Amino acid sequence: MPLPRTPGTALRQRLAELRGPQVPPKALDARALAALAANPGCKRRAILDGAGVNKTALASALGAPSGFGQSQFALVRGNTFEARVKADGGAELLRLVHEKLDPGAVPPTKAEVPDLTATGPEGRTARTALALRDAAQAGARGTGGWTLLDHPMLALDVAGSPAFLEPDAVVVHPDGGWTVVEIKSFPMLDGSADPAKVGAAARQAAVYVLALEEVAARLTQDGTVPKPTVNHRVLLVCPKDFSNLPAASAVDVRKQRAVTGRQLSRLTRIEDIADTLPEGTCFAPDLPTAELTAAVESVPAEYAPECLSACELAFHCRGRSRAQGAVTSLGRSVRAELGALTTVDDVLAAAHGHSGDPADPTVAALRRAAALRAEALNTQSVSLPSPELPSPELPSPEGAACR
Repeated sequence: MPLPRTPGTALRQRLAELRGPQVPPKALDARALAALAANPGCKRRAILDGAGVNKTALASALGAPSGFGQSQFALVRGNTFEARVKADGGAELLRLVHEKLDPGAVPPTKAEVPDLTATGPEGRTARTALALRDAAQAGARGTGGWTLLDHPMLALDVAGSPAFLEPDAVVVHPDGGWTVVEIKSFPMLDGSADPAKVGAAARQAAVYVLALEEVAARLTQDGTVPKPTVNHRVLLVCPKDFSNLPAASAVDVRKQRAVTGRQLSRLTRIEDIADTLPEGTCFAPDLPTAELTAAVESVPAEYAPECLSACELAFHCRGRSRAQGAVTSLGRSVRAELGALTTVDDVLAAAHGHSGDPADPTVAALRRAAALRAEALNTQSVSLPSPELPSPELPSPEGAACR
């Protein structure tokens, strides 16, 4: 007689069935979590990310491949720069942390670099928690030094499913505090970088801060160490100008951390979404296109133009949104202004007086805009006759000769 499955085991089995029995799961990273938090109403992305579906392969199988993602050249360049920053036991990286975030601490002449290797993401997560605990305990006793955790593994609960995250580095200060380090390959020119790229890096680092706060809370509950301080100022390391030399800047991510935490808490739990799907739903990319399309369309999506820079399925969802005439394809700000009018047909009908309550401010504004447009289009410019200009008098050859 088979043993009954626990709720956690049942959920993992259900997600494996959705992903496809022979399809390995794709890890959910901080960049995907930041994009998911930016659009918490999209149940489609929530269930696909929670099940570990490779959305790039899925988009190609649906006939709507997306160019979203990093180029291979950017990945190689980023890995080369990161290796340079972490060379010699992270000496240059620790110097930057000391200079930008903790100049009052003892200079990092040497640092501990614990071995974080273990079997599987769960094992690496546990090993990271142990290293953080040991360093925090030493800091609480006043005997701590600098500790560099190179590519630690953190776990964050997302809609009832664990997400394993791997920041570039976490530095433990001599007082036991924890700081997230983000290493990026875009340049820092004259001490400043592209604001859009810095904002994306800050949102990604905010996810790591949330995960570190969960680790700190667990250590406090265990009573093994006083609650460590998780620094809300992260260190962003980029190439200086167009060289391969590192430059750094402290970035305050309190705002991004608050927004991301609030949005992640609003996500519908993955098991609740899975329970609403038809029996036998599967997102394996080797399925027939019609069957795969029906499976994807069985999960509601919340498309917005911002998805084009954050989700691999954006082209597919955009096509469906346009075909349905959804106003969200025009942008979230437009959708917010239109209230209960969710389709373009509803908007046009209300604007032309075919439907809608005239007392509704949205309907009244649309009808006023339609009247102004009609007035502008019906106004004909008056064609005035061209004035008759006297023809120029050409001088005779004789007159010209006389002058």
